[in-house]
Amino acid sequence: MEVVEILNVLFWILIIACFLASFIGLVYPIIPSVLLIWLGVGIYYFLINANELSWVTPTMLVLLTILLFAADYLANLHFVEKAGGSKWGKSMATLGLIVGSFVIPPFGVVIVPFVLVLIAELVQKKTFKESIKVAVATFIAFLSGTLAKAVVQLMMIVVFVLDVIF
Repeated sequence: MEVVEILNVLFWILIIACFLASFIGLVYPIIPSVLLIWLGVGIYYFLINANELSWVTPTMLVLLTILLFAADYLANLHFVEKAGGSKWGKSMATLGLIVGSFVIPPFGVVIVPFVLVLIAELVQKKTFKESIKVAVATFIAFLSGTLAKAVVQLMMIVVFVLDVIF
């Protein structure tokens, strides 16, 4: 086996590892999911074959990256606002995701935001029932945002693979 062939195999292993790790980032938000997909595509482009990818792949990846961030943000905004969440509640949900990444991962990204939003809403003088409603909405927002991100990430990978194959 030639050195170039061995390197290509190693690069493909790295690309696949990047793509798989991007999905781990869905439940462990400290891992930059989208950047890992871009890294995998970059490894292919810069180390395997720059001429094989058409303009469609980078264009679609940019559009899908924007869609991914928008879907995540809008899902959180929609569910928390619909449940009557306060600005403090929204802030605590975000802080909870960050802190939860380090506290009993991957469950911390669900438990910590829920508890922090519940406390924030109670501090805002909401009833326990209202506070629970917002905390549950935060949980639903996390799940729907995660599902949307998983679908978009899969679309990004499929766009890349199809461009490489065809």
